[in-house]
Amino acid sequence: MDPVVFLVQCLNAIQYGLLLFLVASGLTLIFGIMGVINLAHGSFYMIGAYMAFALGPWVEQAIGGGFFVTLAVVVVLAVLLGYVLEWVFFSYLYEREHLQQVLMTYALILVFEELRSLLVGDDVHGVTVPEWLSGTIPLGELMTYPVYRLLVSGVCLVVAVGLFWVITRTRLGMTIRAGASNREMVQAMGIDIQFLYRVVFAAGVALAALAGAIAAPVSSVYPGMGNQVLIICFVVVVIGGIGSIRGALLAAMLVGFVETFGTVFFPSAAGLLVYVLMAAILLWRPEGLFRSA
Repeated sequence: MDPVVFLVQCLNAIQYGLLLFLVASGLTLIFGIMGVINLAHGSFYMIGAYMAFALGPWVEQAIGGGFFVTLAVVVVLAVLLGYVLEWVFFSYLYEREHLQQVLMTYALILVFEELRSLLVGDDVHGVTVPEWLSGTIPLGELMTYPVYRLLVSGVCLVVAVGLFWVITRTRLGMTIRAGASNREMVQAMGIDIQFLYRVVFAAGVALAALAGAIAAPVSSVYPGMGNQVLIICFVVVVIGGIGSIRGALLAAMLVGFVETFGTVFFPSAAGLLVYVLMAAILLWRPEGLFRSA
């Protein structure tokens, strides 16, 4: 393979892996700490993409903001959505069986898809890249690479570093890790576990929505996009270890490279290679790459 082509594929794999991490990190936190199997998590990715499509022009006209202001609006609305959803629906699922969790969250998928169809229709939509991010940088003599894709990787990396800092260096992160290990002990120490759950769930929704918003100009906005990302994110969570942020990052990068280079070298079997990777890792470490958050 030509070195420049190899570099382009590596950049694509990194960008894809970091996007997967944003979605999967919220999923693994919700599952690892709250014990809820949230099949609707992919819908939050879809909601973020559709909010970027619908709110981008409005933010530019009404507020006078640009791309980053739109992302901030998406994140704020996603936090509010996550807080309300946890309060209204998910707070009743903690002591229920996993089957009831699956049925309720699957019902939310149907609700979100129907609302999406009613509000914006079933067409495929494009989100315009800001003009100042629409350029390319030269790679070698013949190839270029989009500036926006580099920005996506940069934003994801900044969020990942911030998430690691919160989890490992703050009192909130310490409480989250304690709640993942022993929620009864956390409650016995007088910590409001219900509020902690709402913060974790709202953060998980915001991470997925942010990923959808920044991916929208690259992948377009279309019906069912959340279901596709949900499946691969469950693979990331299983490989990385349930509840582990480090594991989610490493697994997302592994999946990103396997799927990207698999598409180049084995296009007909690229999707299968990811599941072969998962099976091989689970045979080696049945609990995943890491155990703790």
